[in-house]
Amino acid sequence: MAKHISKQLSRSRLVRKRGKKVGASPGTLVHIGEASTAETQMRLISYNQDELHDHLIDSAANCRLPEKPNLTCWFNIDGVHQISVVQTLGDNFGLHGLVMEDILNTDHRPKIENHDDYLYIVLKMLQYDEDAAETRTEQVSLIVGSHYVLAFQERTGDVFDGIRKRLSSGRSIREKGADYLAYALIDAIVDNYFVLLEKFGDQVEFLEEELLSNPTPSTLARIHHFKREMLLLRKAVWPLREILSSLARDESVLISAETRLFLRDVYDHSIHIIDTIETIRDLLGGMLDLYISSVSNRMNEVMKVLTIFASVFMPLTFIAGVYGMNFRYMPELALPWAYPATLLLMLVIAIGLVSFFRWKRWL
Repeated sequence: MAKHISKQLSRSRLVRKRGKKVGASPGTLVHIGEASTAETQMRLISYNQDELHDHLIDSAANCRLPEKPNLTCWFNIDGVHQISVVQTLGDNFGLHGLVMEDILNTDHRPKIENHDDYLYIVLKMLQYDEDAAETRTEQVSLIVGSHYVLAFQERTGDVFDGIRKRLSSGRSIREKGADYLAYALIDAIVDNYFVLLEKFGDQVEFLEEELLSNPTPSTLARIHHFKREMLLLRKAVWPLREILSSLARDESVLISAETRLFLRDVYDHSIHIIDTIETIRDLLGGMLDLYISSVSNRMNEVMKVLTIFASVFMPLTFIAGVYGMNFRYMPELALPWAYPATLLLMLVIAIGLVSFFRWKRWL
């Protein structure tokens, strides 16, 4: 476990490499993120109160709004590494070149941009890797129009299964528009933060018990590992409250007054999440101090025992050294009781010193 964590610590996940972007003109489409050879998958879920259609789209050229004007459309695009696909989709929906550039750059902080006929929202979807005990961060870019939502993800797999089930099983969500769908996607991402923090909380509690009972060098490595994970979480979540506050308060015609009430609730959740992250970070900082104090106390205990042993044997060594000298005339050497008397004296000194240390409560 310690070796695995040390490998994870040596790998930087704070900043993505963007050397290819240096010096390029604004709007240049360059993918910044994890390389992939998988094909981009596109899925369209279109619905209204009475009908629901769910199907895959075979090419970006066919990824367009359906002819029926009364349908709300959710385009789910898994994979932004294919620049041509993003460019085609951007042309189909009239996206600004800088927006397409930001979709391809997966190192953006969460943000919101208000364009003429759509909103551009960047979020971080977090998932917990049980084997590595770390967070997998994925950028989600939402384009919210009047009757559609484009959701760009880095890879296949998300936290939106509950929304798909609600769409297929009930009409309540299908009675609302694209703004409510966007709220539902944001709410699913934010709710998953709670699941993630619960798992980290369990790991930190277990680490705290280990720290109090038997701290080892691997304990220190795990403390640093979780401090790093909390830093990544804070980077992903901290700007979220600004986004939600803007969505809940700005007078955008794309967001209805009813949806703003729900967005305020998500805003409250984001504050709770940030407070929890700060609490765990403070706890880990205290655990690091506790580990250093624990190691120092254990070292002091060892040094105290060694010092007591040295103090007991120091006078005994002196006596043995005196009578071990090769002088010819030493009166005690000729006495028959000198040897047992010397041993008795050494025993009395040792017992006296140990009793003195116990009286002083050094033992």
